[in-house]
Amino acid sequence: MTATLDLLGALLVGLAGAGHCIGMCGGVSAALSMAIPVEKQHFWGRLGYLLNYNLGRILSYVIAGALVGGLLATTSELGAGKHAIAGLRLVAAFLMIALGLYLAGWWQGVLLLERMGARLWPHLKPLAGKFIPFTSAWQALPFGMVWGWLPCGLVYSMLTWSAAAGSAAGGALIMLFFGLGTLPTLFALGGLADRLRYWMTLRSLRLGGALLLIAYGLHTLWIGIASF
Repeated sequence: MTATLDLLGALLVGLAGAGHCIGMCGGVSAALSMAIPVEKQHFWGRLGYLLNYNLGRILSYVIAGALVGGLLATTSELGAGKHAIAGLRLVAAFLMIALGLYLAGWWQGVLLLERMGARLWPHLKPLAGKFIPFTSAWQALPFGMVWGWLPCGLVYSMLTWSAAAGSAAGGALIMLFFGLGTLPTLFALGGLADRLRYWMTLRSLRLGGALLLIAYGLHTLWIGIASF
């Protein structure tokens, strides 16, 4: 039951984080659009590039989730066992609550995570430039994999959640569902659903998602405390 709730919660974070995704990935979307050949600048032409870009982006999330989930599971077996996982679940719970407060516009503390990761990004960004301009839709796949490591408070928070999953497979699944939750917004940013972009930025939807996320964070906090 808890595993199912974890996946649904991860999906919710992706959906509720629409406003943040638009702010963070607007520049990426512009770079992607300009890199698509002129003759492909129509709905069906852009679709292939957007699909491959998002596949690459989500694949990076899944790889990162598997790495942190597997690493922490191995560390737990060698050390504190289930108490290490329970401790990570507490951290994940606090980050979920922090995310909910951020999405509701009540507290910006989660942005500190992005500043920590910003030091790594200048070393990765030039790699993405090697794949543009595109000569085929498949080039958008490695382009998306690089941009999947863009410093993002939502992603970093979800990686903490993945670490608490207790296994590589569990961590990968959490990041997969988070990535799927971000798809509507990223497709809207890609110009395929302007109306969808409007709906995803509505204050009422963001607030509703934020409140659900805070509630789920409190639920996760209770599970973590009970695990000790």
